[in-house]
Amino acid sequence: MTRVSMLRLDGLEPDNLLAFLALLGLLRALERARPRWLPRVAWTVDAPPVRPALHVNEQATGDLVLDAVVAGLEALVPLHGFDGLKDLKLAPDTAAERLRAAAAGDRYAADLWAALLSDAVVRTKDNAQETEPTPLCLLSTGRTNFLSNLASVPKESSPPAPHGTMKLSAAECLGNALFRPWTRPDDTKSFRWDPREAVRHALRATDPTDAKTKERTQHGANRLAAVGLSALTVVPQSSLTGSARLEVLGGARERGHRGGRVFTWPIWCHPISLATIRALLGHPRLREPAARDALGVVELRRARWISVGRYQNVTRAEAT
Repeated sequence: MTRVSMLRLDGLEPDNLLAFLALLGLLRALERARPRWLPRVAWTVDAPPVRPALHVNEQATGDLVLDAVVAGLEALVPLHGFDGLKDLKLAPDTAAERLRAAAAGDRYAADLWAALLSDAVVRTKDNAQETEPTPLCLLSTGRTNFLSNLASVPKESSPPAPHGTMKLSAAECLGNALFRPWTRPDDTKSFRWDPREAVRHALRATDPTDAKTKERTQHGANRLAAVGLSALTVVPQSSLTGSARLEVLGGARERGHRGGRVFTWPIWCHPISLATIRALLGHPRLREPAARDALGVVELRRARWISVGRYQNVTRAEAT
C-alpha cells in the first residue's frame, strides 16, 4: 500500500504572487525528478494560517523532498539558456521560429516559450514589428532585463554568502523559501513578483532604490518561480478596440473605475496536481460561487499591477 506524506509549506503565503509561482515551480521540479511521487498540493484552510501543503506518494521527509527539488531544477535549468537572446523583443518571424523549435524538443522548453510570448501579438515601434512579452515581465531592458534574469537566476544554486558566514547549499536555500517564513536576506536578482519589492520614497529616511538600502529577496523562491512561470501560458486576446493583445493564464484586465491588470489564483482544499491547477486558472466559471464550491475552491486571491516610479510591481493579493 502506497504511503502518502504531507509537508506544510510555511514559507509560501497565500497572498504573494512570488510564493504562488514558487509553488508551481516546486511541482514542476518534482514532476521532473520524481514523477512516481505524483506531487499534489492543497491549502490548509482548516489549519490557519493558510499555507499550501505538499502531498507525495512516498514516505518523504523535508530533506528528501528538497533533494528531489534540487535534482528537478538541475534537469530543467539548462533549458533556460535562450541561445544568447538579450530580450523578448523579437520580430514575428523570429518568434515563430523559436516557438516551433521549442515545440519540437523538450516539453518543458515548449511550455516555457509558450509562457513568454506569441508571434500572433506584435506591436510596432520605430517602423518595426516586435513581439509583446508575457504580462508577468515587469522588468525593463538593460541591467534589470527580464530574460537575462530568467536565464541566470535558476542556475544560481544559492546566493552569495554575507561576509564571515558559510555559503548555503542549494537545498538549504530552497528549504528557507519553502518551509520557513521569509526573511529575505539575499542580495540577488529577482523579477519584482514579491509585493515587498514595491519600495516607495514616502516616509523613508533613505532612498529605497539605493543599493545599500534596497529591499532584498528570497533567492530560493525566485529560483522556483522562474521555473513555475512555464505553467502560465500566454494567449492572444482581442481587446475592446479590436486589436490583439497578450494575456496570461490567470491574468486579465479589470473593467470599472480601478481598471488595470490583475492576476487571480484560487485557494483550494483538496490535493491537486500542477495540470489541475492550470485547469482551475483557466476555468470559465471560476468566479461563480456555486462553481467554486463544486471545484473545491474556497476563495480567490487577486493581485494588481501597480507602478512605483519607473518600476512595475504587484500588490498583495486580496481575497475575493
